[in-house]
Amino acid sequence: MAVSANRLELLQIADAVAREKSIDKGIVIASMEDALQKAARLRYGQETEVRAEINQKTGEVRFSRLLNVVELVDNDATQISLVDARKRNPAAEVGDWIAETLPPFDFGRIAAQSAKQVIVQKVREAERDRQYEEFKDRIGDIVNGVVKRVEYGNVIVDLGRGEGIIRRDEMIPREMFRPGDRVRAYVYDVRREQRGPQIFLSRTHPQLMAKLFRQEVPEIYDGVIEVKSVARDPGSRAKIAVISRDSSIDPVGACVGMRGSRVQAVVNELQGEKIDIIPWSADAATFIVNALQPAEVVKVVLDEDSSRIEVVVPDDQLSLAIGRRGQNVRLASQLTGWDIDILTEAEESERRQKEFVERTNTFMEALNVDEVVGQLLASEGFRSVEEIAFVEPAELASIEGFDEDTAAEIQNRAREYLEQIEAEHDARRKELGVSDDLKQIEGVTTAMLVKLGENDVKSVEDLAGCATDDLVGWTEKKDGETVKYSGFLDGFELSREEAEAMIMAARVHAGWIEAAAEEPADETEAE
Repeated sequence: MAVSANRLELLQIADAVAREKSIDKGIVIASMEDALQKAARLRYGQETEVRAEINQKTGEVRFSRLLNVVELVDNDATQISLVDARKRNPAAEVGDWIAETLPPFDFGRIAAQSAKQVIVQKVREAERDRQYEEFKDRIGDIVNGVVKRVEYGNVIVDLGRGEGIIRRDEMIPREMFRPGDRVRAYVYDVRREQRGPQIFLSRTHPQLMAKLFRQEVPEIYDGVIEVKSVARDPGSRAKIAVISRDSSIDPVGACVGMRGSRVQAVVNELQGEKIDIIPWSADAATFIVNALQPAEVVKVVLDEDSSRIEVVVPDDQLSLAIGRRGQNVRLASQLTGWDIDILTEAEESERRQKEFVERTNTFMEALNVDEVVGQLLASEGFRSVEEIAFVEPAELASIEGFDEDTAAEIQNRAREYLEQIEAEHDARRKELGVSDDLKQIEGVTTAMLVKLGENDVKSVEDLAGCATDDLVGWTEKKDGETVKYSGFLDGFELSREEAEAMIMAARVHAGWIEAAAEEPADETEAE
């Protein structure tokens, strides 16, 4: 059968649109069928159930009307009686659909315009779906593109089969782009929006640097060297922590490259951003010391509960450790995930001296001893009266200038002092109206009962209703700074696990929950 020119043109147009928009030809054909159906409804009536089919080999268009088989016809345009339906198809039943071929017709101007709008809309939707499906799996990748235009500081990038946007706050400071410039950026988000998929790119994201090193360093690409963390001050300075899975390969040297060629390629791409390459370590203290390079560190003190670390540096290294406008310590904190406090040796010595004087005075007052004895106890490392009261007598007697009688006398005075404090706390507890039942909760001391009473926790039920954060406090990140919120029992060196155990014990005591059943002993062990 000969195919007419206009039918061939229909297929050629569908093929051309599919290639230009990079979408499936079947989607274009389906959109044309929808457009023809809409135009046919304008011709035969909107209530008519019209179907249009385009033969993908010949380009022939066929129209048919679908009629619903019913017992009694109410609408000739959409229904057909069972008797008439069986004349066309003997197997027809009520509820079936019968297709009736419609004659071809000439499109009017309005019908053609309406069909065009349907096709354009369907093709646009298909193109947007294709873009979204293509780029949603590329989140976390680096893409190359050409700057198309700059709008209000935001850069629109032509990615070939889509458009991305680099917002002003995602650009390196003082970086300028003009239309036609080539740009590399990191895809950090792809969203499906009303106006089409939005591809968000970044030049400041920390992972952009990690991906650039992956392109420049074959060992990272092969997985021999792993990038553990990255911290950036875009356009100024950055730190990247790396570790080698092969002991024979130096991770820092591999990232630097021969005469710095590898790291220089990344620096050039990031507009001269200075990069410190840090060897990663599983030991937090070692890693933090490395991260503070080039500053030298004398001593570190870790507080794992609050993820804080005190770093002591020589007096002449303080400005180097902190960096210009706090840049070095801020990047080291981001890289390691720890809050870092920098102290000089002089500041640390002054603080230790102050603590020594405070402990000495505490021992003098509590034990009614002179300054020399108080200093001896403080210099031996005793931090509280409780330690003195319950330490082995032989340990006290071994202090220079002490004998067994002196040690025994000091311990007696320490215990008397603790008993006096305990009595004062108990009186204060009763004054606050704190229940005696709270004493039965394991781990709760009389001093804690006073603090709880001052915070309106006066019964077992009150304690059972508390959260762990209520007792030990919590921390939050605000504007890059860690803010510590106090709990009821701050200052008692209570861990979160101990606080949780106290609350659970209170809930069991209050009858809110049942105590966890102990595992039955093995029969052999029982025998």
